[in-house]
Amino acid sequence: MQNVLFIMCDQLRADHLSCYGSPWLHTPNMDALAARGVAFTQAYVQSGVCGPSRMSFYTGRYPSSHGATWNFIPMPMSELTLGDYLAQAGRALHLAGKTHFEPSAEAQAAWRAGASSRSAASLLQGGFEVVCRHEGDLPAGKEDYRRYLEAAGYAGSDPWLEHANSGRHADGSIASGWRMRHAHLAAHVAEPHSETAYVSNAAIDFIRRRRDEPWALHLSYIKPHWPYIAPAPYHDMYRRAEQPPIRRNRAAEANEHPVLAAYRAHDECRSFEREDVARHVRPAYMGLIRQIDDHLGRVLEALEQTGQADRTLIVFTSDHGDFLGDYGFGEKELFHDVVQRVPLIVVDPSARADATRGTRDSRFAAAVDIVPTVLDALGLPAQAHRVEGRSLLPLVRGAAVDGWRDCVFSELDYATRRARHVLDRPREADCRGWMVRTADWKLVVWSGFRPQLFHLAEDPDEFFDLGADPAFEPVRQSLSARLLAHQLALKHRIAVDLDRIEAMTDNLPPGIHIGQW
Repeated sequence: MQNVLFIMCDQLRADHLSCYGSPWLHTPNMDALAARGVAFTQAYVQSGVCGPSRMSFYTGRYPSSHGATWNFIPMPMSELTLGDYLAQAGRALHLAGKTHFEPSAEAQAAWRAGASSRSAASLLQGGFEVVCRHEGDLPAGKEDYRRYLEAAGYAGSDPWLEHANSGRHADGSIASGWRMRHAHLAAHVAEPHSETAYVSNAAIDFIRRRRDEPWALHLSYIKPHWPYIAPAPYHDMYRRAEQPPIRRNRAAEANEHPVLAAYRAHDECRSFEREDVARHVRPAYMGLIRQIDDHLGRVLEALEQTGQADRTLIVFTSDHGDFLGDYGFGEKELFHDVVQRVPLIVVDPSARADATRGTRDSRFAAAVDIVPTVLDALGLPAQAHRVEGRSLLPLVRGAAVDGWRDCVFSELDYATRRARHVLDRPREADCRGWMVRTADWKLVVWSGFRPQLFHLAEDPDEFFDLGADPAFEPVRQSLSARLLAHQLALKHRIAVDLDRIEAMTDNLPPGIHIGQW
């Protein structure tokens, strides 16, 4: 195997892919990927927030380990990513799209002072060699697409917002995509100049140029993340189509957990509390997904046309889901499955994976599994002293695997959110939550508040919180023990690898004789 194509969407719900059972939205190219590989139906992220989730994908480590617990909170300079591991082997991990990587002040200072042997890609770009970086509304990754739009004739102080993410009123004035009431309008950008087309074109050009040498590329779409506005013809493709039902049980919200109740004070939740808002936004969200699927087809066609499909490992996933009005919430963050569960498709070109092609695997997979999967596929060191996930290749290749995980874990740090003020929590408070999910149960532990508990076997929609019910104390205790064991097993001794540990074991330096008689 020579190549790696790691594809990520932003805020894509698993239940909106037809290969994951959606009857409302047909995604033929994502389905084609699933037919060529394995679709993991119980894949979960390690945080329902862009930044920490992506850092777990890129490091193979949980937020409690890598430290980037919220957007714009950087990882320590000591953290390494998949790109760093490939660089150690003389390879590069290229980027077309979004990462949400934030370099630490320490890393920036080290780069300016020339005090580190690590490259600019490692210190300042999260280990990525940039083909194009596109972070949408974030200043750090806006310039590449801005220059592209300006060269294509789109004027204005902010062409990303004024054209790619805004429509036009009947009088020609700007209808900002930040206002969800405009989700029915077409973005004021030609579809070939849209964000999804832009990063797809960059990926296709890269694949064609690199056909004669090994490569690794992270193709990272910023959509269907808000602003919820799509270019024509995708803006009204599903405007009159059937939509998924909205999950809501108002009676069950009567004694809602304090943190969830506090989240309802957020602007997005105040809006999505209204069913008419959710119904208005969802067709645009669906159109953005279909646009990604169409361009994914172009990318896969480029692989086929250049003869590289049979030597390229493909991973397709999302950094988290989206509430879209379910439970009366907007955005993501919280621990419901519509946020935490994501699509994950792995296409292994090796003949050893032929027996599993087109299958669905219901074993738990996690974001932290991507780094070890790629390292395994390329025959590189497993970095077991740092990486906290497991390679999925044995599952994809139908090998007998003993002791596979029977639960998954996720985390949230809401210290920077309005909910902290609503709850009257001081800034030094530990505003965090942790989830453990098994096949039948989900426990959420909140710092400073009671836990939540859901019996998923009987309540798959997670309506009825048993966190305060005395009858389920044994279940809560059992799951709390699982969560504690997980936290204790996280890897913090990362400065030396396991070979060094073995060499040091029972092996004192020359001339040192401790405790001898």
